[in-house]
Amino acid sequence: MRLERFLKFTLASATIFTISCVPQSDNPADMVLRGGKVVTVDPNVPDGEAVAIKDGLIMAVGSDGDIRAYIGPETEVIDLDGQLAIPGFIESHAHYMGIGSAKMQLNLMDVANWDEIVSMVDASVSDAPAGQLITGRGWHQEKWDKEPPGNIEGLPTHNSLSAVSPNNPVILRHASGHAAFANAKAMEMAGIDRNTPDPRGGEIVRDENGEPIGAFRETAQGLLSPAYENAVPANPRRQAVLAAEEVLSKGITSFQDAGSGFGTIDLLKDMVDNNEIGVRLWVMVRAGNDQLRENLDAYRMIGYGNNMLTVRAVKVTIDGALGSHGAWLLEPYNDMPSSVGLNTSPIPRLRVTAELAAAHDYQLAVHAIGDRANREALDVFEAAYTANPDNTDMRWRVEHAQHLHPDDIPRFGQLGVIASMEGIHATSDGPWLEEKLGEQRVREGAYVWQSLMQSGAVVTNGTDAPVEDVDPIASYYATVSRMTNQGWKLYPEQAMSRMEALRSYTINGAYAAFEEDIKGTLTPGKLADITVLSKDILTIAEEEIPSTEVVYTIVGGEIKYRR
Repeated sequence: MRLERFLKFTLASATIFTISCVPQSDNPADMVLRGGKVVTVDPNVPDGEAVAIKDGLIMAVGSDGDIRAYIGPETEVIDLDGQLAIPGFIESHAHYMGIGSAKMQLNLMDVANWDEIVSMVDASVSDAPAGQLITGRGWHQEKWDKEPPGNIEGLPTHNSLSAVSPNNPVILRHASGHAAFANAKAMEMAGIDRNTPDPRGGEIVRDENGEPIGAFRETAQGLLSPAYENAVPANPRRQAVLAAEEVLSKGITSFQDAGSGFGTIDLLKDMVDNNEIGVRLWVMVRAGNDQLRENLDAYRMIGYGNNMLTVRAVKVTIDGALGSHGAWLLEPYNDMPSSVGLNTSPIPRLRVTAELAAAHDYQLAVHAIGDRANREALDVFEAAYTANPDNTDMRWRVEHAQHLHPDDIPRFGQLGVIASMEGIHATSDGPWLEEKLGEQRVREGAYVWQSLMQSGAVVTNGTDAPVEDVDPIASYYATVSRMTNQGWKLYPEQAMSRMEALRSYTINGAYAAFEEDIKGTLTPGKLADITVLSKDILTIAEEEIPSTEVVYTIVGGEIKYRR
């Protein structure tokens, strides 16, 4: 039933198209794209060669001849030169301010090993005043070409880092954001030693003598807060601008932010008012239940600022990431039999959040990566749906839904829960998945896009940036190929077709945000959000997809990025 509701909005499209395609010589378009391949992603609006735009909306799609009638003396005409125009990419799960922040610190995503990280910090120390915090993000021990000497559970000890930075605190966040590494100075400033207890939902990694090695999992990262007192002052407005520049350059026209506080929402609203952000934002609120209770009504916004800002979801994180052994599992990790991961937020607290979300007409979006976390989230969702029988279209979301028990896969479709996933995670994590989970768990429940879609669930796509690059092309390629960087495919039977993957990055993302009536397809009457690509990702050889480039990013009929 819910999948049928998802498709119902297309039924009126043919009528709209028929009316809109009658050439109106006295009603010229503001912009025309012609001479290309226009894929509408709307089954009732045929693909074409050209598209006309007026007042920020799609006016008509058709052949070059059809659209020629919409060209007036003031119309901006862009020749696509055979290139592909599609609905603007919708990033369905990433961290907006985190993308900007990542550009203002050490980028550790592509380092080969721990030695390179130490060298980068050493170089930074020479330019930093004594006592100033040095930060970085992006390291992932599973991707290094060699293990650090004397490592604990694959993680380095702080000694080499502390040696190059004895007077500057250093905090380096894991690529997932679910762990951090600190040097001795940072731990000293935070008052952390062998007697510091693990916080609930977190772990201080220790050596055989009980001494902290510098690694902090999940909520234990919060213990390092005192070391941030000497950080370079934050510039959130600059972060937001840098994020906008980055995502627009990657062809993203709408960005679903996976958790911001009320203060950040205030900033984004002010920037929308001042036309400082060119990408459409859909924001999940991240706050404690007391704050939510006090502020949800006041902050709920739908299409604020000409559809530039919407706030209508609440985000809760109930486990960590697989790479840092924080994903909450039903059975222990294969490579760490003493652990089933971490529950980072108590389930009774989540139930209260669910009640608040339902009462204030917000979607609930729960970060759940491990199979235990997903089961717990689905149980809470099911109870909330049962308690609100009059609301038959809640569209609550599981963010990531990476590792599922086979028994829980059908529940997504049965309940109408959105599986908000990231294609790139499958191939990025692929080389070490079986080491952590074993062959059976990976085969039956890891990134099972086809199984979820066959259950009737809507699956969206994204990158979780800055965990991964925000590039939709890379994630699209991962979604259709399941090709790891080691040259083999991760259970390719779960791959999406080219069109399924495009839908996951367009109309599915719009549906997951209750925005399918205004975006996600190139249907006349919808917002003129368009991405133009250098190659036809629907037909070119699979291995060519990663070389595709963004040529134009158009938001509301305005070019926000051109190559």
